Amino acid sequence: MAVEVKMPQLGLTMEEGTVSKWVKGEGDTVKVGDILVEITTDKLTSEVASEAEGTLIKIVAKEGEDVPVKGILAYIGQAGEAIGGATAAPVAAPAAKKAGKTTVAVIGGGPGGYVTAIRAAQLGGEVTLIEKNKLGGTCLNVGCIPTKVLLHSAEALAEVKEMAQLGINVEVKGIDWSKVQAKKSAVTNQLVSGVSGLMKANKIKVIEGVASFASKDTLAVTKKDGSKENLTFDKIIIAAGSVPAVPPIPGVKENANCVDSTGALSFETIPKSLLVIGGGVIGIELATAYSRFGTEVTVVEAMTKLLPMMDGELTAQLRKMMEARGIKIMTDAKVQSVEAAGAATKVNVEVGGKVEAFLAEKVLVAVGRRTDTEALNLDAVGIANDRGRISVNDKMETNVANVYAIGDCLGKVMLAHVASAQGEVAAENALGEAAVYNGATNPSCVYTDPEFAGVGLTEEKAKEMGISFKVGKFPLMANGKALIMNGGVGMIKFIIGEEYKEVLGVHILGPRATDLIGECALAIGLEATVEDIIATIHAHPTVTEAVREAALAAEKRAIHIPNK
Repeated sequence: MAVEVKMPQLGLTMEEGTVSKWVKGEGDTVKVGDILVEITTDKLTSEVASEAEGTLIKIVAKEGEDVPVKGILAYIGQAGEAIGGATAAPVAAPAAKKAGKTTVAVIGGGPGGYVTAIRAAQLGGEVTLIEKNKLGGTCLNVGCIPTKVLLHSAEALAEVKEMAQLGINVEVKGIDWSKVQAKKSAVTNQLVSGVSGLMKANKIKVIEGVASFASKDTLAVTKKDGSKENLTFDKIIIAAGSVPAVPPIPGVKENANCVDSTGALSFETIPKSLLVIGGGVIGIELATAYSRFGTEVTVVEAMTKLLPMMDGELTAQLRKMMEARGIKIMTDAKVQSVEAAGAATKVNVEVGGKVEAFLAEKVLVAVGRRTDTEALNLDAVGIANDRGRISVNDKMETNVANVYAIGDCLGKVMLAHVASAQGEVAAENALGEAAVYNGATNPSCVYTDPEFAGVGLTEEKAKEMGISFKVGKFPLMANGKALIMNGGVGMIKFIIGEEYKEVLGVHILGPRATDLIGECALAIGLEATVEDIIATIHAHPTVTEAVREAALAAEKRAIHIPNK
């Protein structure tokens, strides 16, 4: 029986859509996931993918035609099946599905890899996960989680010191660094243990070892015990992750006081001084933590501003806050060389046309990360890559059939939650589902003090793209809960499309910004307008009600600040 292709509801307020372009024509063979037609709403243009396999035997809605939600767009059926007088040409029958379970290999057990493995197992795959270090990858072991433990400890210390303002007198006797480190290890170990339990619960085989491609469907695995084995799979998903990049700065590799983010998480003692090379997320987060612990911190960033991908206005505000707390920040500054200076390290920095020397007990090299794909033997089997950065489409497919790749090894957005989302997409496609990765709702989070988060377009990006937009801003000084929590420091900023009033981007600097951004990501995913945000009642007193106030400000309807 023919399957109806219906007009989807692409947003909460959508009642109808316009057929702007048919990608497939009558008589075309379609597979699950193939794009059939482009639909235009009053906000955006979206693609409608096929949910069935067969032949497009009848197009009902012509290009330019308005169709209500759930209205019939077309029919998909079998060769020779007639709908409304239309008969499709016969097509070859699909190949029979291979008997037995689909075998799936996942290379890498980080937040991308282990999520991929679990999703593939849920879909009935026989899954083997190959991890060369520890389950949980960089994120759980030497990245996101241990960093947040240090940041939480530093935040707690700062709050204790400010308790007197709330009428609570507390004496800080010092910092037991060994206990801070013990807490970090305990949290990490508990989460890694949890991942191990999930592997067992989902009947996923875990191999400790290094994998490389012996052929397009076979992996040569060198196990930790030195033994080697060739394993063949129906599907292979690469989640190899990344490692810290080491810049070609003279003296860095030779100096024991120069560490990457992994080393900075495990200092034996709190350093008296720390120079951070790199003003990205990793550098700024660790600079924030150690500054709170009493370390004299200097940040050197080669670009014109910190956190280049974040909203410029809020980044400038964050910089002022950091500098007010004693962190020295230099932008448009380049480290020329590093050299020993007794027990300390001298860092020579070119800034303002002159070279200045800075002494620091420790130097954190945080200039970014690079893909960890060297051992995979990609070129030998023809997997397309750019110097180790693997190329994929929006289904996470490489150019080699049945081989997928996700996460940091793509060399694009190196975030744990992106890797996890891409992993689910890859697993679903590998196991016969139809899934597409869309990064529009991907939030960026920086765990500074206050927190900084953003999703969608920044003001700078919207200008670069030539998009007409308006801005709504609400200072958290006018929000009661923020005033209680951190003195009202920070701001919420909306980027709204000028014509259709759709939410293009939201950026938050303030308490719990990394939690608040979830609502804003959902708004972008649902193609919500500023009116949708305004129409949603937000609880009081909360920081999240400031999200609605910023939306109101975009319409010059703000209640708790004057409208300009």
